Amino acid sequence: MLDTVKLTPSIGSEVRIDAKALVEGTHATEIRDLLIARGVVAIRGAELNDEQLAAFTATIGEVRRGALHEEEGMLKVVHIPGSFFWHVDGTYTRMPPFATVLAPRVVAPKGGETEFANMYAAFDDLPADEQKYLSTLEVVHTMKAAHNYAVPEPTIERFQSWQGHRSTRPLVWHHKSGRRSLVIGATASHIVGMHFAESHDLLQRLTIHATQDKYVYRHSWKMGDVVIWDNTGTMHRVRPFDPESGRRLHRFAVEGIEPLATESQLSAA
Repeated sequence: MLDTVKLTPSIGSEVRIDAKALVEGTHATEIRDLLIARGVVAIRGAELNDEQLAAFTATIGEVRRGALHEEEGMLKVVHIPGSFFWHVDGTYTRMPPFATVLAPRVVAPKGGETEFANMYAAFDDLPADEQKYLSTLEVVHTMKAAHNYAVPEPTIERFQSWQGHRSTRPLVWHHKSGRRSLVIGATASHIVGMHFAESHDLLQRLTIHATQDKYVYRHSWKMGDVVIWDNTGTMHRVRPFDPESGRRLHRFAVEGIEPLATESQLSAA
């Protein structure tokens, strides 16, 4: 049985486990179940190298490999201004990654914490009539929206590179488990069929609601840490840090396990 401690009442658990058990997947099913239940799982002092980190990721699910990934699915995460804003990974795809695994290689002396917000709990706490209304809405997600604040004056080349990343997704993700979560964040450009100002106000209000302290866990990085989060039910962001600090984390992602669906799409599947 896993030795676990809740990090906050609504999100995050720390697991006390040795590196060998992580890599061999001794408790993989329990860790996966805990991840789904708690949103974030943190392990202190694991000290996994990249090969071990990949092996651990593979115990959770199929390792995701994409055009932006390096070295057999691994991405080196450095100073990326767009990551300072709340977001869900993979909103441009119909089946976003299920989970992401991070381990630090260089820690910033100040700042650089990663925050996670529970989108299940945020939705569950909304009034029933609002839940029903929000479940009828669709949101356009764009790369441009994600970078408007981070890169206010992009080069022509960078601006053009953003244009291919655009998708329309439900505002509320209806999961096979029966749970529902909000799909918002920096990539959310506007709500389909709604005046832009009204759309902006609603998305901003939902973001403020969903990122209240009671829904958030902030992880302060230490060397040797491993953190994994459920990308289908959380948002995350990085707190600002000095780009000269050299902060670097290595990341693997787990392939998605279900499409981002409305209630009717889920019923028809």
